[in-house]
Amino acid sequence: MHRHRRRDATLIEEIGRLTMKRAAILRALSLGAVFAIRFLLSPEPSIAADVDCRSDSGIPSGVITPIDVGQLRKSLADAGFTVGGSYVGETFTNTGGIHQGGTYDGVLWTYLLGDLHKAGLWNGLCFYADAYQIHGRSITADDIGSLVTVSSYEALPSTRLSELWLEQHLFSDHVTIRVGQLTADSEFLLSSGGSNFLDSTWGWATLPSFDLPGGGPAYPLATPGARVALKPSDKWGFMLGVYNGDPAGAQCKGNPQVCDDNGFDFRLDSPPLLMAEGSYKYNQGGHLPGTIKIGGWNQFGTFHREPFGSGSPTIARTLNSVPVENDWAIYGIVDQLVWRVPNSQSANGIGLFVRIIGAPRESNLVDFYADGGITFSGMMPYRADDKLGIGVAYTGISNEHGFDGGSGLSSARTFEALVEICYTAQLRTGWTLQPDFQYIWQPSGTPEPSGRGTIPNAAVWGVRTVINF
Repeated sequence: MHRHRRRDATLIEEIGRLTMKRAAILRALSLGAVFAIRFLLSPEPSIAADVDCRSDSGIPSGVITPIDVGQLRKSLADAGFTVGGSYVGETFTNTGGIHQGGTYDGVLWTYLLGDLHKAGLWNGLCFYADAYQIHGRSITADDIGSLVTVSSYEALPSTRLSELWLEQHLFSDHVTIRVGQLTADSEFLLSSGGSNFLDSTWGWATLPSFDLPGGGPAYPLATPGARVALKPSDKWGFMLGVYNGDPAGAQCKGNPQVCDDNGFDFRLDSPPLLMAEGSYKYNQGGHLPGTIKIGGWNQFGTFHREPFGSGSPTIARTLNSVPVENDWAIYGIVDQLVWRVPNSQSANGIGLFVRIIGAPRESNLVDFYADGGITFSGMMPYRADDKLGIGVAYTGISNEHGFDGGSGLSSARTFEALVEICYTAQLRTGWTLQPDFQYIWQPSGTPEPSGRGTIPNAAVWGVRTVINF
Protein backbone atom coordinates (compact mmCIF):
# COMPACT_ATOMS: atom_id res chain seq x y z
CA MET A 1 0.00 0.00 0.00
CA HIS A 2 2.41 2.62 1.22
CA ARG A 3 6.11 2.70 0.37
CA HIS A 4 9.36 4.70 0.79
CA ARG A 5 12.84 4.49 -0.64
CA ARG A 6 16.33 3.76 0.57
CA ARG A 7 17.02 6.83 2.65
CA ASP A 8 15.79 4.74 5.61
CA ALA A 9 18.69 2.31 5.09
CA THR A 10 20.48 3.95 7.99
CA LEU A 11 17.57 3.00 10.23
CA ILE A 12 17.80 -0.62 9.13
CA GLU A 13 21.56 -0.64 9.66
CA GLU A 14 21.07 0.79 13.13
CA ILE A 15 18.61 -1.96 13.99
CA GLY A 16 21.02 -4.52 12.53
CA ARG A 17 23.68 -3.50 15.05
CA LEU A 18 21.29 -4.52 17.78
CA THR A 19 20.72 -8.10 16.62
CA MET A 20 22.78 -9.51 19.49
CA LYS A 21 21.26 -7.21 22.09
CA ARG A 22 17.74 -8.41 22.67
CA ALA A 23 17.19 -6.38 25.80
CA ALA A 24 18.12 -3.16 24.01
CA ILE A 25 15.74 -3.99 21.17
CA LEU A 26 12.85 -4.64 23.49
CA ARG A 27 13.52 -1.37 25.34
CA ALA A 28 13.55 0.47 22.02
CA LEU A 29 10.29 -1.18 20.95
CA SER A 30 8.66 -0.29 24.26
CA LEU A 31 9.80 3.33 23.95
CA GLY A 32 8.52 3.49 20.38
CA ALA A 33 5.15 2.11 21.45
CA VAL A 34 4.90 4.73 24.19
CA PHE A 35 5.62 7.55 21.71
CA ALA A 36 3.12 6.09 19.21
CA ILE A 37 0.38 5.88 21.85
CA ARG A 38 1.14 9.38 23.10
CA PHE A 39 0.96 10.67 19.52
CA LEU A 40 -2.35 8.96 18.81
CA LEU A 41 -3.86 10.26 22.04
CA SER A 42 -2.51 13.80 21.71
CA PRO A 43 -4.61 16.76 20.51
CA GLU A 44 -5.36 16.83 16.78
CA PRO A 45 -2.12 17.06 14.79
CA SER A 46 -2.10 19.94 12.33
CA ILE A 47 -0.26 17.71 9.84
CA ALA A 48 -3.01 15.06 9.76
CA ALA A 49 -4.39 14.10 6.38
CA ASP A 50 -8.10 14.45 5.72
CA VAL A 51 -8.76 10.77 5.02
CA ASP A 52 -12.18 9.20 4.60
CA CYS A 53 -12.20 5.72 6.19
CA ARG A 54 -15.87 4.99 5.48
CA SER A 55 -18.60 4.84 2.89
CA ASP A 56 -21.03 7.77 2.85
CA SER A 57 -23.97 5.40 2.38
CA GLY A 58 -22.59 2.82 4.81
CA ILE A 59 -22.51 0.25 1.99
CA PRO A 60 -19.06 -0.64 0.59
CA SER A 61 -18.48 -0.50 -3.14
CA GLY A 62 -18.47 -3.74 -5.10
CA VAL A 63 -21.20 -5.56 -3.14
CA ILE A 64 -23.63 -7.98 -4.75
CA THR A 65 -26.65 -5.96 -3.59
CA PRO A 66 -26.99 -2.88 -1.33
CA ILE A 67 -28.58 -4.50 1.72
CA ASP A 68 -29.38 -2.09 4.57
CA VAL A 69 -31.93 -3.55 6.99
CA GLY A 70 -33.67 -0.78 8.90
CA GLN A 71 -31.05 1.68 7.54
CA LEU A 72 -28.61 0.37 10.15
CA ARG A 73 -25.69 0.80 7.80
CA LYS A 74 -26.70 4.38 7.01
CA SER A 75 -26.94 5.17 10.73
CA LEU A 76 -23.47 3.71 11.29
CA ALA A 77 -22.13 5.71 8.33
CA ASP A 78 -23.50 8.91 9.86
CA ALA A 79 -21.43 8.07 12.95
CA GLY A 80 -18.35 7.37 10.81
CA PHE A 81 -18.43 3.57 10.49
CA THR A 82 -18.81 1.08 7.65
CA VAL A 83 -19.67 -2.61 8.06
CA GLY A 84 -18.97 -5.10 5.29
CA GLY A 85 -17.76 -8.57 4.53
CA SER A 86 -17.87 -11.55 2.22
CA TYR A 87 -18.59 -15.25 2.13
CA VAL A 88 -16.07 -17.61 0.53
CA GLY A 89 -17.17 -21.13 -0.31
CA GLU A 90 -15.00 -23.67 -2.11
CA THR A 91 -14.84 -27.37 -2.88
CA PHE A 92 -11.89 -29.49 -3.99
CA THR A 93 -11.23 -33.06 -5.07
CA ASN A 94 -7.93 -34.79 -5.79
CA THR A 95 -6.09 -37.78 -7.13
CA GLY A 96 -2.69 -38.75 -5.77
CA GLY A 97 -1.42 -37.37 -2.49
CA ILE A 98 -2.01 -39.20 0.79
CA HIS A 99 -5.65 -40.06 0.06
CA GLN A 100 -8.11 -39.48 -2.74
CA GLY A 101 -11.06 -37.46 -1.56
CA GLY A 102 -13.18 -34.35 -1.69
CA THR A 103 -13.74 -31.48 0.72
CA TYR A 104 -15.74 -28.32 1.26
CA ASP A 105 -14.60 -25.35 3.31
CA GLY A 106 -15.94 -21.88 3.80
CA VAL A 107 -15.16 -18.59 5.50
CA LEU A 108 -17.52 -15.84 6.60
CA TRP A 109 -15.48 -12.64 6.89
CA THR A 110 -16.81 -9.42 8.42
CA TYR A 111 -15.13 -6.10 9.12
CA LEU A 112 -15.76 -2.74 10.75
CA LEU A 113 -14.01 0.35 9.38
CA GLY A 114 -14.26 3.65 11.20
CA ASP A 115 -13.45 7.27 10.40
CA LEU A 116 -12.73 8.50 13.92
CA HIS A 117 -12.73 12.11 12.79
CA LYS A 118 -16.37 11.69 11.83
CA ALA A 119 -16.85 9.99 15.19
CA GLY A 120 -15.55 13.06 16.99
CA LEU A 121 -11.75 12.71 17.06
CA TRP A 122 -9.23 14.19 14.61
CA ASN A 123 -8.56 14.06 10.88
CA GLY A 124 -6.79 11.07 9.41
CA LEU A 125 -7.40 8.61 12.25
CA CYS A 126 -8.92 5.30 11.16
CA PHE A 127 -10.13 2.28 13.10
CA TYR A 128 -10.34 -1.26 11.72
CA ALA A 129 -11.40 -4.67 13.03
CA ASP A 130 -12.24 -7.90 11.25
CA ALA A 131 -13.17 -11.47 12.18
CA TYR A 132 -13.55 -14.89 10.54
CA GLN A 133 -15.93 -17.77 10.98
CA ILE A 134 -14.02 -20.70 9.44
CA HIS A 135 -15.67 -24.05 8.76
CA GLY A 136 -15.16 -27.18 6.70
CA ARG A 137 -12.25 -29.55 6.13
CA SER A 138 -8.71 -29.00 4.83
CA ILE A 139 -7.91 -30.98 1.71
CA THR A 140 -4.20 -30.20 2.12
CA ALA A 141 -3.84 -31.73 5.58
CA ASP A 142 -6.29 -34.60 5.08
CA ASP A 143 -5.66 -35.71 1.49
CA ILE A 144 -2.58 -34.06 -0.08
CA GLY A 145 0.20 -33.73 2.53
CA SER A 146 1.96 -30.94 0.63
CA LEU A 147 3.93 -27.93 1.85
CA VAL A 148 1.79 -25.56 -0.23
CA THR A 149 -1.76 -25.09 1.01
CA VAL A 150 -4.29 -25.70 -1.75
CA SER A 151 -6.51 -22.82 -0.59
CA SER A 152 -5.50 -19.52 0.95
CA TYR A 153 -8.57 -19.82 3.23
CA GLU A 154 -7.80 -23.26 4.69
CA ALA A 155 -7.53 -23.21 8.48
CA LEU A 156 -8.81 -25.10 11.51
CA PRO A 157 -12.55 -24.54 12.08
CA SER A 158 -12.95 -21.61 14.46
CA THR A 159 -14.53 -18.22 15.05
CA ARG A 160 -11.74 -15.73 15.60
CA LEU A 161 -10.76 -12.10 15.72
CA SER A 162 -8.13 -11.20 13.15
CA GLU A 163 -6.89 -7.60 12.91
CA LEU A 164 -7.70 -4.77 15.33
CA TRP A 165 -5.86 -1.49 14.82
CA LEU A 166 -5.70 2.29 14.70
CA GLU A 167 -4.04 4.02 11.74
CA GLN A 168 -3.02 7.68 11.54
CA HIS A 169 -2.64 9.27 8.10
CA LEU A 170 -0.22 12.21 7.94
CA PHE A 171 1.20 14.69 5.42
CA SER A 172 -1.53 14.13 2.80
CA ASP A 173 -1.17 10.35 3.07
CA HIS A 174 2.61 10.40 2.56
CA VAL A 175 3.00 8.82 6.02
CA THR A 176 0.77 6.32 7.82
CA ILE A 177 1.30 4.76 11.24
CA ARG A 178 -0.64 1.61 12.15
CA VAL A 179 -0.65 0.17 15.70
CA GLY A 180 -2.60 -2.80 17.08
CA GLN A 181 -3.11 -6.46 16.24
CA LEU A 182 -1.83 -6.94 12.69
CA THR A 183 -1.08 -9.48 9.98
CA ALA A 184 2.00 -9.05 7.81
CA ASP A 185 0.64 -11.06 4.87
CA SER A 186 -1.93 -8.34 4.12
CA GLU A 187 0.83 -5.83 3.25
CA PHE A 188 4.23 -7.48 2.79
CA LEU A 189 5.51 -9.97 0.19
CA LEU A 190 2.62 -9.38 -2.21
CA SER A 191 2.65 -9.65 -6.00
CA SER A 192 -0.37 -8.33 -7.88
CA GLY A 193 -0.03 -11.22 -10.36
CA GLY A 194 -0.16 -13.75 -7.53
CA SER A 195 -3.57 -12.47 -6.43
CA ASN A 196 -5.18 -14.36 -9.34
CA PHE A 197 -4.72 -17.81 -7.75
CA LEU A 198 -6.28 -19.88 -4.95
CA ASP A 199 -3.23 -21.59 -3.39
CA SER A 200 -1.94 -19.80 -0.31
CA THR A 201 1.70 -19.87 -1.46
CA TRP A 202 1.07 -17.00 -3.91
CA GLY A 203 0.52 -14.74 -0.89
CA TRP A 204 2.33 -15.82 2.28
CA ALA A 205 4.75 -18.26 0.63
CA THR A 206 5.93 -21.63 1.96
CA LEU A 207 9.29 -20.15 3.02
CA PRO A 208 7.97 -17.81 5.75
CA SER A 209 5.24 -20.31 6.62
CA PHE A 210 7.82 -22.97 7.53
CA ASP A 211 10.72 -20.76 8.65
CA LEU A 212 9.07 -18.22 10.97
CA PRO A 213 7.89 -19.15 14.49
CA GLY A 214 4.25 -20.17 14.45
CA GLY A 215 4.18 -19.62 10.68
CA GLY A 216 4.56 -15.85 11.12
CA PRO A 217 1.89 -13.12 11.46
CA ALA A 218 -0.35 -14.39 8.65
CA TYR A 219 -3.90 -15.70 8.18
CA PRO A 220 -5.51 -16.86 10.35
CA LEU A 221 -3.11 -15.66 13.09
CA ALA A 222 -2.69 -11.94 13.81
CA THR A 223 -0.34 -10.57 16.46
CA PRO A 224 0.43 -7.22 18.16
CA GLY A 225 2.68 -4.94 16.16
CA ALA A 226 3.27 -1.58 14.53
CA ARG A 227 3.77 -0.60 10.89
CA VAL A 228 5.05 2.67 9.42
CA ALA A 229 4.54 3.34 5.71
CA LEU A 230 6.20 6.19 3.81
CA LYS A 231 5.09 7.29 0.34
CA PRO A 232 7.09 10.33 -0.77
CA SER A 233 5.69 10.08 -4.32
CA ASP A 234 3.43 7.97 -6.48
CA LYS A 235 6.51 6.00 -7.60
CA TRP A 236 8.44 5.32 -4.40
CA GLY A 237 7.34 3.66 -1.19
CA PHE A 238 8.77 2.07 1.96
CA MET A 239 7.22 0.02 4.78
CA LEU A 240 8.68 -1.01 8.12
CA GLY A 241 6.82 -3.37 10.44
CA VAL A 242 7.60 -4.77 13.90
CA TYR A 243 5.55 -7.70 15.20
CA ASN A 244 5.46 -10.01 18.19
CA GLY A 245 7.75 -12.77 16.91
CA ASP A 246 5.55 -15.81 17.57
CA PRO A 247 1.79 -15.21 17.09
CA ALA A 248 1.00 -18.46 18.93
CA GLY A 249 3.02 -17.49 22.01
CA ALA A 250 6.33 -18.47 23.54
CA GLN A 251 4.90 -21.54 25.30
CA CYS A 252 3.12 -23.08 22.31
CA LYS A 253 4.45 -26.56 21.48
CA GLY A 254 1.59 -27.73 19.25
CA ASN A 255 -0.48 -26.38 16.39
CA PRO A 256 -0.33 -22.54 16.56
CA GLN A 257 -4.01 -22.30 15.59
CA VAL A 258 -4.90 -24.43 18.62
CA CYS A 259 -2.70 -22.42 20.98
CA ASP A 260 -4.48 -19.23 19.88
CA ASP A 261 -7.92 -20.48 18.93
CA ASN A 262 -9.90 -17.23 19.04
CA GLY A 263 -7.53 -14.32 18.28
CA PHE A 264 -7.93 -12.69 21.69
CA ASP A 265 -4.57 -13.67 23.20
CA PHE A 266 -2.75 -10.41 22.23
CA ARG A 267 0.61 -11.99 23.06
CA LEU A 268 3.73 -9.89 23.70
CA ASP A 269 5.98 -12.64 25.06
CA SER A 270 8.24 -13.33 22.04
CA PRO A 271 11.31 -11.59 20.55
CA PRO A 272 10.27 -9.25 17.72
CA LEU A 273 10.04 -9.88 13.99
CA LEU A 274 11.18 -6.93 11.87
CA MET A 275 10.01 -6.63 8.24
CA ALA A 276 11.00 -4.01 5.67
CA GLU A 277 9.99 -3.51 2.05
CA GLY A 278 10.71 -0.86 -0.56
CA SER A 279 8.87 -0.49 -3.85
CA TYR A 280 9.22 1.41 -7.10
CA LYS A 281 6.32 1.85 -9.53
CA TYR A 282 7.29 2.93 -13.02
CA ASN A 283 5.42 3.96 -16.15
CA GLN A 284 2.17 4.11 -14.18
CA GLY A 285 0.66 6.68 -16.51
CA GLY A 286 2.09 4.99 -19.57
CA HIS A 287 1.13 2.07 -21.76
CA LEU A 288 2.90 -0.76 -19.88
CA PRO A 289 3.20 -0.09 -16.11
CA GLY A 290 5.28 -2.19 -13.73
CA THR A 291 6.33 -2.52 -10.09
CA ILE A 292 9.54 -3.67 -8.40
CA LYS A 293 9.71 -4.57 -4.70
CA ILE A 294 12.70 -5.50 -2.55
CA GLY A 295 12.32 -6.53 1.07
CA GLY A 296 13.29 -8.85 3.87
CA TRP A 297 12.90 -9.68 7.52
CA ASN A 298 14.88 -10.48 10.64
CA GLN A 299 13.60 -12.69 13.45
CA PHE A 300 15.35 -11.53 16.62
CA GLY A 301 16.06 -13.66 19.67
CA THR A 302 16.32 -17.43 19.93
CA PHE A 303 13.70 -19.86 18.66
CA HIS A 304 13.75 -23.62 18.17
CA ARG A 305 13.69 -25.38 14.82
CA GLU A 306 11.70 -28.61 14.76
CA PRO A 307 12.64 -31.65 12.62
CA PHE A 308 10.98 -31.55 9.21
CA GLY A 309 7.44 -32.85 9.47
CA SER A 310 7.03 -31.78 13.11
CA GLY A 311 5.57 -28.34 12.51
CA SER A 312 6.78 -24.73 12.28
CA PRO A 313 9.53 -23.42 14.58
CA THR A 314 8.59 -22.22 18.07
CA ILE A 315 10.00 -20.05 20.81
CA ALA A 316 9.42 -22.98 23.19
CA ARG A 317 12.10 -25.67 23.49
CA THR A 318 11.09 -29.25 22.68
CA LEU A 319 12.91 -32.59 22.95
CA ASN A 320 14.28 -32.71 19.39
CA SER A 321 14.43 -29.00 18.59
CA VAL A 322 17.54 -27.11 17.49
CA PRO A 323 18.08 -23.51 18.69
CA VAL A 324 18.38 -20.78 16.04
CA GLU A 325 19.33 -17.15 16.71
CA ASN A 326 18.49 -14.05 14.65
CA ASP A 327 17.20 -15.64 11.48
CA TRP A 328 16.61 -13.58 8.33
CA ALA A 329 15.46 -13.68 4.68
CA ILE A 330 15.42 -11.37 1.65
CA TYR A 331 13.11 -11.21 -1.35
CA GLY A 332 12.44 -9.48 -4.66
CA ILE A 333 9.22 -9.10 -6.67
CA VAL A 334 8.53 -7.86 -10.21
CA ASP A 335 5.11 -7.27 -11.79
CA GLN A 336 5.07 -6.15 -15.43
CA LEU A 337 2.32 -5.59 -17.98
CA VAL A 338 3.77 -6.70 -21.35
CA TRP A 339 0.75 -6.22 -23.62
CA ARG A 340 -2.24 -3.95 -23.13
CA VAL A 341 -5.73 -4.31 -24.54
CA PRO A 342 -6.07 -1.50 -27.13
CA ASN A 343 -7.94 1.54 -25.85
CA SER A 344 -8.40 0.04 -22.35
CA GLN A 345 -8.61 2.59 -19.55
CA SER A 346 -7.53 0.12 -16.86
CA ALA A 347 -4.33 -1.92 -17.18
CA ASN A 348 -5.96 -4.94 -18.85
CA GLY A 349 -3.88 -7.26 -20.99
CA ILE A 350 -1.06 -9.74 -20.51
CA GLY A 351 1.06 -9.47 -17.37
CA LEU A 352 4.11 -11.31 -16.09
CA PHE A 353 5.22 -11.65 -12.48
CA VAL A 354 8.12 -13.25 -10.61
CA ARG A 355 8.99 -13.50 -6.91
CA ILE A 356 12.17 -14.92 -5.33
CA ILE A 357 12.91 -15.45 -1.61
CA GLY A 358 16.14 -16.69 -0.01
CA ALA A 359 17.11 -17.60 3.57
CA PRO A 360 20.23 -19.15 5.23
CA ARG A 361 20.23 -22.89 4.64
CA GLU A 362 21.95 -23.73 7.91
CA SER A 363 19.10 -22.36 10.01
CA ASN A 364 15.98 -22.85 7.87
CA LEU A 365 13.93 -25.79 6.64
CA VAL A 366 13.09 -23.95 3.40
CA ASP A 367 16.06 -21.98 2.11
CA PHE A 368 14.85 -21.00 -1.38
CA TYR A 369 11.50 -20.17 -2.90
CA ALA A 370 10.50 -18.86 -6.33
CA ASP A 371 7.21 -18.38 -8.15
CA GLY A 372 6.11 -16.67 -11.32
CA GLY A 373 3.53 -16.74 -14.02
CA ILE A 374 1.45 -15.06 -16.65
CA THR A 375 -1.96 -13.41 -16.31
CA PHE A 376 -4.59 -12.45 -18.88
CA SER A 377 -7.19 -9.86 -17.93
CA GLY A 378 -10.04 -8.17 -19.80
CA MET A 379 -9.22 -9.87 -23.09
CA MET A 380 -12.60 -11.44 -23.85
CA PRO A 381 -15.35 -9.36 -25.47
CA TYR A 382 -18.03 -8.39 -22.93
CA ARG A 383 -15.96 -10.02 -20.13
CA ALA A 384 -13.70 -7.10 -19.18
CA ASP A 385 -13.46 -8.17 -15.52
CA ASP A 386 -12.55 -11.83 -16.12
CA LYS A 387 -8.99 -13.05 -15.52
CA LEU A 388 -6.89 -16.13 -16.27
CA GLY A 389 -3.72 -16.96 -14.36
CA ILE A 390 -1.09 -19.65 -15.04
CA GLY A 391 1.67 -19.92 -12.44
CA VAL A 392 4.53 -22.12 -11.25
CA ALA A 393 5.93 -22.21 -7.68
CA TYR A 394 9.07 -23.96 -6.40
CA THR A 395 9.92 -24.68 -2.76
CA GLY A 396 13.57 -25.64 -2.17
CA ILE A 397 14.34 -27.61 1.00
CA SER A 398 17.65 -27.05 2.77
CA ASN A 399 20.14 -29.92 2.47
CA GLU A 400 20.91 -29.50 6.16
CA HIS A 401 17.30 -29.93 7.29
CA GLY A 402 15.68 -32.11 4.63
CA PHE A 403 15.10 -35.12 6.86
CA ASP A 404 11.87 -36.71 8.02
CA GLY A 405 11.03 -35.94 11.65
CA GLY A 406 8.93 -39.07 11.94
CA SER A 407 11.06 -41.73 10.23
CA GLY A 408 14.52 -40.28 10.79
CA LEU A 409 15.41 -40.67 7.11
CA SER A 410 18.22 -38.29 6.14
CA SER A 411 18.61 -36.38 2.84
CA ALA A 412 15.08 -37.47 1.95
CA ARG A 413 13.44 -34.19 1.01
CA THR A 414 14.65 -31.97 -1.81
CA PHE A 415 11.90 -29.79 -3.30
CA GLU A 416 8.23 -29.41 -3.99
CA ALA A 417 6.77 -27.82 -7.12
CA LEU A 418 3.34 -26.52 -8.04
CA VAL A 419 1.61 -25.46 -11.25
CA GLU A 420 -1.78 -23.76 -11.00
CA ILE A 421 -4.30 -22.62 -13.60
CA CYS A 422 -7.14 -20.43 -12.33
CA TYR A 423 -9.92 -18.58 -14.15
CA THR A 424 -11.83 -15.80 -12.39
CA ALA A 425 -15.27 -15.06 -13.80
CA GLN A 426 -17.27 -12.12 -12.49
CA LEU A 427 -20.86 -13.31 -12.57
CA ARG A 428 -22.09 -9.90 -11.48
CA THR A 429 -20.82 -7.05 -9.33
CA GLY A 430 -19.78 -8.51 -5.98
CA TRP A 431 -19.92 -12.17 -7.09
CA THR A 432 -17.09 -14.19 -8.63
CA LEU A 433 -16.62 -17.84 -9.57
CA GLN A 434 -13.12 -19.37 -9.85
CA PRO A 435 -12.61 -22.83 -11.37
CA ASP A 436 -9.11 -24.02 -10.53
CA PHE A 437 -6.60 -26.78 -11.29
CA GLN A 438 -3.38 -27.51 -9.37
CA TYR A 439 -0.70 -30.15 -9.88
CA ILE A 440 1.82 -30.74 -7.08
CA TRP A 441 5.11 -32.56 -7.64
CA GLN A 442 6.76 -34.30 -4.69
CA PRO A 443 4.22 -33.30 -2.03
CA SER A 444 6.03 -32.51 1.24
CA GLY A 445 9.37 -32.84 -0.55
CA THR A 446 9.02 -36.59 -1.33
CA PRO A 447 8.83 -38.97 1.67
CA GLU A 448 5.54 -39.69 3.33
CA PRO A 449 5.63 -38.42 6.94
CA SER A 450 5.10 -41.97 8.21
CA GLY A 451 8.20 -43.16 6.35
CA ARG A 452 6.31 -45.80 4.32
CA GLY A 453 7.47 -44.37 1.02
CA THR A 454 6.87 -41.38 -1.21
CA ILE A 455 3.66 -39.38 -1.55
CA PRO A 456 2.37 -39.64 -5.14
CA ASN A 457 2.15 -36.44 -7.14
CA ALA A 458 -1.26 -34.86 -6.62
CA ALA A 459 -3.76 -33.37 -9.05
CA VAL A 460 -6.40 -31.09 -7.51
CA TRP A 461 -9.57 -29.74 -9.10
CA GLY A 462 -11.68 -27.16 -7.36
CA VAL A 463 -13.97 -24.16 -7.57
CA ARG A 464 -14.37 -21.13 -5.32
CA THR A 465 -17.16 -18.60 -5.15
CA VAL A 466 -16.92 -15.25 -3.37
CA ILE A 467 -19.92 -13.06 -2.53
CA ASN A 468 -19.34 -9.55 -1.16
CA PHE A 469 -22.00 -7.91 0.95
